[in-house]
Amino acid sequence: MGSVSEHHSLDVDKVLSQLTTEEKISLLSGVDFWHTAPIERLGIPSIRTSDGPNGVRGTRFFNGVPAACLPCGTALAATWDTELVRAGANLQGREAIAKGASVLLGPTTNMQRSPLGGRGFESFSEDPYLAGAMSAATVNGIQSTGVAATIKHYVCNDLEDHRSSVDSIVSERALREIYLMPFQIAQRDSKPACYMTGYNRVNGTHCSENPKLMNDVLRKEWGFDGLVMSDWYGTYSAAESVKAGLDLEMPGPSSVRGNQVSIALSSGKLIPSDIDTRVYQLLRLIKKVQPLGIEQGAPERTLDTPETSALLRSLSTNSLVLMKNNGILPFSKEKTTAIIGPNAAFAAYCGGGSASLLPYYAVSPLDAVRTAVPSVEYTLGAPGWRVLPLMSHSTKTKDGKAGLTMRVYDQPPSASNRQLIDEIYVSDSNIMLIDYKHPRIHSTLYWAEYEATFTPDQTDTYDFGLEVAGTGKIFVDGECIVDNETKQRPGGFLFGGGTGLESGSMKLEQGRAYHIKVNFGTLPTMTFKKVGAINFGAGGLRLGLARRIDRATELERAVQLAKKVDQVILSIGLSSEWESEGFDRPHMDLPPGVNELVESILKVNANTAIVMQSGTPVAMPWLQDTGALLQAWYGGNECGNAISDVVFGDANPGGKLPLSFPLRNEDNPAFLNQRSERNRMVYGEGAYIGYRFYEKTKRDVAFPFGHGLSYTSFDMKDIAITDNGTDLEISALVSNTGNRDGSQVVQAYISQRNPSVNRPNKELKGFGKVLIKAGQSEKVVLRIEKKYAASFWDEARDAWVMEQDAYDVHLGDSSASTPLRTSFEVLETVWWRGL
Repeated sequence: MGSVSEHHSLDVDKVLSQLTTEEKISLLSGVDFWHTAPIERLGIPSIRTSDGPNGVRGTRFFNGVPAACLPCGTALAATWDTELVRAGANLQGREAIAKGASVLLGPTTNMQRSPLGGRGFESFSEDPYLAGAMSAATVNGIQSTGVAATIKHYVCNDLEDHRSSVDSIVSERALREIYLMPFQIAQRDSKPACYMTGYNRVNGTHCSENPKLMNDVLRKEWGFDGLVMSDWYGTYSAAESVKAGLDLEMPGPSSVRGNQVSIALSSGKLIPSDIDTRVYQLLRLIKKVQPLGIEQGAPERTLDTPETSALLRSLSTNSLVLMKNNGILPFSKEKTTAIIGPNAAFAAYCGGGSASLLPYYAVSPLDAVRTAVPSVEYTLGAPGWRVLPLMSHSTKTKDGKAGLTMRVYDQPPSASNRQLIDEIYVSDSNIMLIDYKHPRIHSTLYWAEYEATFTPDQTDTYDFGLEVAGTGKIFVDGECIVDNETKQRPGGFLFGGGTGLESGSMKLEQGRAYHIKVNFGTLPTMTFKKVGAINFGAGGLRLGLARRIDRATELERAVQLAKKVDQVILSIGLSSEWESEGFDRPHMDLPPGVNELVESILKVNANTAIVMQSGTPVAMPWLQDTGALLQAWYGGNECGNAISDVVFGDANPGGKLPLSFPLRNEDNPAFLNQRSERNRMVYGEGAYIGYRFYEKTKRDVAFPFGHGLSYTSFDMKDIAITDNGTDLEISALVSNTGNRDGSQVVQAYISQRNPSVNRPNKELKGFGKVLIKAGQSEKVVLRIEKKYAASFWDEARDAWVMEQDAYDVHLGDSSASTPLRTSFEVLETVWWRGL
């Protein structure tokens, strides 16, 4: 078939009436990992979906086409800039078109109940209003290009532990006020074309077969009229999911629908109109994206342009939060400078899992600082990796390319007559074979061999590591160094479906070329079956290699370097190895040895700025001793340049925290309820998540929600309010009282004076970001819908209630700093539902 646009606009009702029952059933599921099913005789094309929340992968996990990688969700929310986030999402829409995708699987709109959630970095905020505003901006930006956005994961898919079986047990009030609210705001303000259901259950019923969530709330109450799809392998029933409102099972070919739907029809569990209702929504989505004119099977292109880089740099720079600064920052480019730490020479540009992408390029802090300050010195200080760095960073193929050569076979290495099927160059040794295809491969069972040479730059002991979803062995010069085949143990690899790390070591000589060979059998060869894990086809492997680090030696080297320079950038934090889909963090700590590095450097050089990269909070036991701290998140392709721009004062930081940073994990409200216990997880904190809890319990935090410093100073005064009964208009005069241009975020929190139930001390209900030149003033005006500002969910009436009462407005620049006050009144109690 040709392009979608060659067809007349799809007549949905007519086509639906012409489909056979078998054809309708085929449309209820995807046809492969990324595409919907076509019906060629009626001109129904297959449309392409693609991940995801911070960039567009295209159709391949394995050897994919490079992409623009935006900062992670928490970073985007830290900009508090809906126009900038919308511009970034517009870029995602254009990237999707270049990759031939008309449906983008994002934004991620879940909540950060706990700092330990594996996908916390993907989501925006602990606050439902900020998360909703960022979600709406993202959806509007994507859909301004004609591409359909898919808001996910609906709902309470907030941790990774046993995510397919866990039952999120949550009160109706917390469900409405916290977890559904960002989706509700996005539905009101941006109308997403698609929703994706969570893997989990909510109050006993899986999201993908939950009629209350999909039909009652989403369609009837909020008026949604688009498509609801499952998360990948997140459909667990045929008849129940169809009845409940799930239009599309992904991916294909179907694992639970297909023949089961036929049986349900013949047994009366489903009636034909149930199927028609679901197919109707898919046909409407196809019609909606038809004007894009994307050809079926379109080749994947890139948009790697200077304009793309400039926008990514702006997004990343604006996301940086200056947490603490005792006059140390910005640094001078004229002074002697050292950059030390595990995140310095490594670009931590994104978190792990389905949000991870092959970037066009990724600038590390060291790369960027060397460009800004030619005389900078660097040392590692401490290893920050959870598993060994990728082997592909160190190895070469026969023709000198960085990486490995992959050969595919139809039989295991023990077979004497096995056939070579394919030979491919692999640049990245984190290899997911989920979507590898070859005409001679007809199942997920096959074998591969990876070959490269490694030439050490110094004589030492080197460690080799292998994680597999399958089986594998690493050989060096013919000697088996790592065996992840004979004995295997479950681990977090490949979204939790693979093994733990097996490692081995060998002393290698400087300058000598060593032959590395890896034998690999695909997922069906794995020696155990992981209950509850998603079966990702042929599986994959991750190969690591690094010189063994002696921590004491590295630490001493770092201390000596810090002593001799004027200023130190200490680049630390987490990475996609620590924060990823597939598992949650076990604690809030930094990698082993990093706190010791920080404490040692601070003792010998007070002029040290700590640059922290993480998607969610980490514990900082040395916080009292540091004079400057910058939170840099996972900043996308341009993360290093953004860090350098702010550290050396080429940019003035304007980010604000989208989530509280507790002092300890034990302080956070979900501490007693942050994992699945016999497939149950009680949301025991109710509506008191994040700052709502810390403020109610008067608990100290390391940094409060909404906090962020600048290289200039601001004053806020002259608060005023107008109330027309439907909308509130809150204004204030903001002055830049310093000597640098800078941005300030005005945050409006609301509290009720005499509520009939317990309510948080105050709740964010509006914000506005403004750029103000040095010495100038700007009037900031926030418009807030009154019922959203004042209401809570009344469980007795099963509705929102706006009570007759007086309400206070707290205006400031963080949840802990709201010096301006005004108030408004609600004259009559009103219950309401819907948007």
